[in-house]
Amino acid sequence: MGKINTEAIVLIQKGNAHKAFEQRSIELNEPIGNEVLIEVESFGLNYADVMARNGLYREAPPMPCVIGYEVVGRITKVGEKASSGWIGKRVVAFCRFGGYSKHVITYDTAIVEIEEMNAGDALALCTQSVTAYYMAEYLSPIREDDHVLIHAAAGGVGTILIQLAKKRGAIVYAKIGSENKRELVKSLGADFVINYSESDYEVQIEKLLKGERLDISYNPVAGSTFKKDFKLLGSGGRLVLFGGAEMSGTKWGILSTLNFVRKMGFVIPIGLMMRSKNILGVNMLKIADNKPKIMTLCLQEVVNLYKQKEIIPQVGGVYSVSDISKAHEELENGKTIGKLVINW
Repeated sequence: MGKINTEAIVLIQKGNAHKAFEQRSIELNEPIGNEVLIEVESFGLNYADVMARNGLYREAPPMPCVIGYEVVGRITKVGEKASSGWIGKRVVAFCRFGGYSKHVITYDTAIVEIEEMNAGDALALCTQSVTAYYMAEYLSPIREDDHVLIHAAAGGVGTILIQLAKKRGAIVYAKIGSENKRELVKSLGADFVINYSESDYEVQIEKLLKGERLDISYNPVAGSTFKKDFKLLGSGGRLVLFGGAEMSGTKWGILSTLNFVRKMGFVIPIGLMMRSKNILGVNMLKIADNKPKIMTLCLQEVVNLYKQKEIIPQVGGVYSVSDISKAHEELENGKTIGKLVINW
């Protein structure tokens, strides 16, 4: 089998973003079967990348490795079972790691042609918008007049969730950590904005609910926020967990993990039934591995919504590969808004 020589940003050690990456030459195998080779122009960052850098993402490959889930570029080669018609097409694509590279191998089922769409918009529509769409439209659809809490509301997933929820006629509580994000989430349709850095967000939401309860919480934080969200849920309420950001940046290894679990507590299944509350766990990498058609469907749907101007992706920063450590650090510290894009 032939080899392809290319360049990649390689994760070489855990921890500090400024020491974690190194640009190196790597080799890829030629595409086979229904694989395609993409010459990459841009790739996106996701919070899961931060978790992988900190050694907190179990599915990440052993270091040194190339992480990253999504790219924009042109297809230059295809395997024997993939259509040659893909060659030369500009696409946005999912990849199971390997995205921080100038060339990526993925499957022809994980790509959508985007023609001349802005690369940042396309990347914002990929992993993060697909995650939002899967949760809000596929897994457990939002209903009219639902009270919906969105954590990290100014982020890539959060900004799409706001728009999908308002499209459904929901009442949106957007949780942010700094005032510079308030105007954005309000402009996207948030009914109430909760700045958790000012006071306990649970207390703020209870006052705003005026005796009502939440129907849905979209929570990528977990940890201490789990119990608060669960308490805020009403009958039929759903707590959708899709991350563990509260664990990121901790320094004490297994002790930090145990403390993270302790803060969440333990849920007895019969208690869920008796109180008619629901906990839904979402790991899009598992969906991609075991239900790839769902990922493709969701990606096609968000691209269609974008073309119909029903959702507007938010691109919060565009960086060169030389600034990837800075981008990682800003994403981890919650300083960013929307999608972060890296250009080769």
